[in-house]
Amino acid sequence: MNLIENLEYNTERPHLIIPEYGRHFQKMVDHAVSIEDREERNKIAKSIIDVMGNLQPHLRDVPDFQHKLWDQLFIMSDFKLDVDSPFPITSKEVLKQRPEALEYPQNFPKYRFYGNNIKRMIDVAVEWEKGDMREGLEFAIANHMKKCYLNWNKDTVDDKAIFKHLHELSDGKIDLKTEEVTLTDSGQFLKNRVAKTPRNNNSGKKYSKNNNRGKKRY
Repeated sequence: MNLIENLEYNTERPHLIIPEYGRHFQKMVDHAVSIEDREERNKIAKSIIDVMGNLQPHLRDVPDFQHKLWDQLFIMSDFKLDVDSPFPITSKEVLKQRPEALEYPQNFPKYRFYGNNIKRMIDVAVEWEKGDMREGLEFAIANHMKKCYLNWNKDTVDDKAIFKHLHELSDGKIDLKTEEVTLTDSGQFLKNRVAKTPRNNNSGKKYSKNNNRGKKRY
């Protein structure tokens, strides 16, 4: 009966700052904070870091990972642990700062089938000096656009339509409409796509074990 009365529930225990390390780690950190002798406190802190690193031995000697472990140690101590860290101590205020918002990639809903990367390729091409290198890149971009178009529409497409889209996406800086340029035939792109499509067993029968006869095993 006494054992039941003395049971401790997690809801009644102190809050774990980093639960992944467990309660015993938190107790070790709390003990390190309570040590008055600085030399002994430094010794205990390094021992805790070693134990934390043992959980991921393949990373424990990586400098960036070591810095992360020390940051976690100070976080678990609520920044009350006063020890000599081999890395700059990150303050609580810095950790609470919200990260800067990431810029969303450019989106062109009118031509979604080309993807966002095609605009980056076009932007690079228009920065190049005019010549054979740029003409080759423009041709490669147009061919890639045609391939993307066919993957989306599953049909044929006139080269003039691709040149028109390229002219629009480049803000008029790339104009292949006036050039005597012929892109790869649509049938070739469709043929390659069909060749890459895995074939289904139309008979509906499973392969027998005899089909593996004579095959090498690795």
